[in-house]
Amino acid sequence: MESFQRAQVDTLVERLAEPPRHIIALFGPRQTGKTTIARQALARTDLPSRYLAVDEPDPAAPPFPYDETAVTLPAISQRQRDTQWLVRQWEAARTAAERSPGGSVLVLDEVQKIPDWSETLKGLWDADRLRDCPLHVVILGSAPLLMQSGLSESLAGRFETIRVSHWSFAEMSEAFGFDLPQYLYFGGYPGAAPLVRDPDRWRGYILGGLVEPNIERDLLAMTRVDKPALLKRLFELGADSSGQILSYTKMLGQLHGAGNTTTLARYVDLLAKVGLLAGLQKYSGGPVSSRGSIPKLNVLNTALMTAGSAYSFEEARADRTYWGRIVESAVGAHLFNTAESDMRLHYWREGQHEVDFVLKRGRRVVAVEVKSGEEGRPARGRRPLRGMEEFERRFDSCRGLLVGEGGVPINELLTAPAGEWFEEAWA
Repeated sequence: MESFQRAQVDTLVERLAEPPRHIIALFGPRQTGKTTIARQALARTDLPSRYLAVDEPDPAAPPFPYDETAVTLPAISQRQRDTQWLVRQWEAARTAAERSPGGSVLVLDEVQKIPDWSETLKGLWDADRLRDCPLHVVILGSAPLLMQSGLSESLAGRFETIRVSHWSFAEMSEAFGFDLPQYLYFGGYPGAAPLVRDPDRWRGYILGGLVEPNIERDLLAMTRVDKPALLKRLFELGADSSGQILSYTKMLGQLHGAGNTTTLARYVDLLAKVGLLAGLQKYSGGPVSSRGSIPKLNVLNTALMTAGSAYSFEEARADRTYWGRIVESAVGAHLFNTAESDMRLHYWREGQHEVDFVLKRGRRVVAVEVKSGEEGRPARGRRPLRGMEEFERRFDSCRGLLVGEGGVPINELLTAPAGEWFEEAWA
């Protein structure tokens, strides 16, 4: 694992080799390796760099004043997390960049914990552009909602995003030696990988170290949620129902809580933004599918589905129906997480006809049907091709992609991003 590097490291190194044109934002869910990516990229560049971890002390870091040869500085006390502190650090990095023949790099980790960070960065970045300062700035944080808000509202046009998604099967296999069944059940969280031999500890890490911070810190603490208990129960229901089409009215009945369908739709959208749970909309064939349609729930990492279940790894594999839902959820999560910004992921169902996933890009559409219970075995009671055939009959500019027995193997689908399989269907 120590030598493994995600593809985003190469991308960041390439950006740092160019003249600074935008603030670079590493953006993605918690515990997907954003800090590791930044550190690995810094180790591969010859530029002097300055890494500021806002909330994590580093006892090996040198003391102030700033040492241009240092990579890491000590953590910042609560009193220092203010605009004045950020300005001072930026100015020191700016001076170092102007003294260095090739410029330098400033990395701000957990930047969202500094009040008014986005407005402050906007002013400093604009000033650097006026003086053509060769300072590269990289920002990252563990609160996707707050990061997204600051970027879109204050730094529009001034940043470039490097997306950091949940780990794919190929990455977990190379870094930790996961085989396909392990990946399907234990999911793609690198921090949890060393714990899979201790199921209780693994579950505690997923639920207490990942799910709880996502909900408590990223959602309840940073956006208005009038019914926090309803939000938590909604996530639990969604994780348990992953791979199923479930109306908001039926959800309300199962949640036994005050609320309405509009509230639930908003909460599902929030859960998707922090990388937990998506509510896929039904494909309609029009420019925009109806947001009022019945959603298909899909966890964005299968660990979120299995950790809260009553199934052990062995029990999950033995239950053909449940394992089939895990496989389908893994495919949906992979397509959702790796889809490019101009792609949309849906599902489709009319009467007895259903397609598991519909991937749309411009006028082109790919109908994806998952035909497997485990590693390509056909799931009991499924007749998948009828739905795909009906979908292709009804909609123009459509291609079918069968995943599993008779089609693309599950492990291959989970190895390449959604865009490649889109092109495969249209080749």
